[in-house]
Parts: sequence; structure tokens; C-alpha cells
Amino acid sequence: MENLGDAYGGRRWNGRDPRRIGAGIVLGVAGVLALVTAILVVTTSLSAMLGVDDLRAAEKLAGVLGGLAIPALFLSVVAVLPSSRRQQLGVVLGNAGCLVGVGLFVRAYPARWTNGAETLAFETSMAYFLGSCIALWFVLTAMASFRLRNTPGGTVRLELKHEGGTETVQVSPEEYKRYARAVRGDGGETEEVIRELQSRAGNDER
Repeated sequence: MENLGDAYGGRRWNGRDPRRIGAGIVLGVAGVLALVTAILVVTTSLSAMLGVDDLRAAEKLAGVLGGLAIPALFLSVVAVLPSSRRQQLGVVLGNAGCLVGVGLFVRAYPARWTNGAETLAFETSMAYFLGSCIALWFVLTAMASFRLRNTPGGTVRLELKHEGGTETVQVSPEEYKRYARAVRGDGGETEEVIRELQSRAGNDER
């Protein structure tokens, strides 16, 4: 059997790389800051402090910041939560659509936004909208699967890995916390926890 202390010690990461979680947190903070900055640029004198005196230029800067903030927040969610490769690729694909929308906005605003013979407001909005919908769908899927994985009917699933296979035990959240405290405390209770879980696994199979 694997060292249960190691398994419990890394349980909070669910097999994920802590660096990936750190990157997700950084992306989330950056997204929130970009969104707040975008609002302040068009509602306060922050634009002048940034050297943007023209109203249209300030609106363009705010649009770009706000447009980049949403994809950053989407990425932060799938980076922090356990997510499948399919969900990660789905968010990346959706974010690519958002970036296309941001690129079109930079090219179109303000001269080709709603005035002129060749306006790009509709194309820009549709690219960003579709990209956001795709990314949001996979973000919600990752959040739903994370919740089901951790609370299937109000229980937590533990996997006991042997050399000959894997046994699954379902315990209540309170029991899981008790087991985790016992193992992390390293007070000689690890073997007792292992025997109890093995016993429960055998009873579940019968």
C-alpha cells in the first residue's frame, strides 16, 4: 500500500501541481485588477494619470483591459480547480475567441466601430460573445464536476491503493476530517487509520 500519510498530505492539491494553482491565483488577481482599472479609467481621472487625455483613447484602453480581464478569470478557475484536459482546452478555445474580439475592437474603435461604411462592431461583439460562451460553459462544467467529485451524495470517496489494485471507501466529510487530522498529526495513529479504512472497504465489497 502507498504511504497514506503522503496521500493525505497532498489531498488538498488533489494531485495538482501547486505551481499551477499559484499561476491560477495570479491570473485571477490580474483579471480582477484589470477589470477594476477598466472601470476607473472611464469614471475617474485615472486615465490622465496614465497619460491618456483623449476620451476615445481612454474608452479604448478600458475596453481592452475589460476584454482581457474576463479570459484571465476563466483561465484562473480551471487552473485552480481540478479540471480535465478537455475542459482546459475548451476554455483555451473560448478565450481565443475572446482575444479575436479584443483584436477586432483595437482595430475598429473608434473610427470603424459604428460609423462609416465598414463597421466592425457586430463582428467584434459576436466573436467575443461566442468565445465567452464557450469558455464559460467549460468553466461551469469544471465547477460542477469538482463539486460532484468532492460531495457525491454528501460523502467523500477515498481510494486505498494496494500493489494488487485499488479499493474505494466512502466516508462522511466529518470522518474524512478526522482521518486527515489523525494522519497529519503523525501521532502513531496512521496504521490504525489504515486498518479501519481497509476494514470498511472489505465491508463495502460484501
